[in-house]
Amino acid sequence: MPTKGKKDMRKRAAIGAVATAAFATVLVTAPTASAEPNPPGCPKEYFCAYSGENQTGQLVVKTKGNWSGNVAFRSAFNNGKPFPGADHVDVTYTVEGGTETACLHYNPGPGGYKANAVPGTHVVRVVWRGEC
Repeated sequence: MPTKGKKDMRKRAAIGAVATAAFATVLVTAPTASAEPNPPGCPKEYFCAYSGENQTGQLVVKTKGNWSGNVAFRSAFNNGKPFPGADHVDVTYTVEGGTETACLHYNPGPGGYKANAVPGTHVVRVVWRGEC
C-alpha cells in the first residue's frame, strides 16, 4: 500500500509540473519603464485571453471582473491598472488532466503580465487580487 501512495504523489507532482510548464512556457517580464501597447480588443483594466500565441487570433475571454467558464486559449494578457488589492489576476487553467493557477501582474509589471500556453490548455477561472 505505501508504494501506491508514493506512485500517486509522483504522478500528481508530474501533472502539476507539466501544467505549470504549459502555461509558463513563455512568461514574459515587461520592462518597467513604460507599458506595452494594449493588445487587440483588450483595453486597460481588462484581462484577456486569445486563441493564438502572443495575443493573436480570436479574443476568447475579455473580463474586467472575476470570470469562470471553460475556454481553450493559447495566450493571456493582464491589462489591468494599478489598484491596491485588485490589479493582479489568478488565472486557473487545465491542461493534460491537471489544474493549475498562475498569478499575472498588470502591464507593465514588474513581473510577468502575459503568457503563452501549449495547445489544449483551457482557462477556467480568472480572479482579480492584490500582489502575487
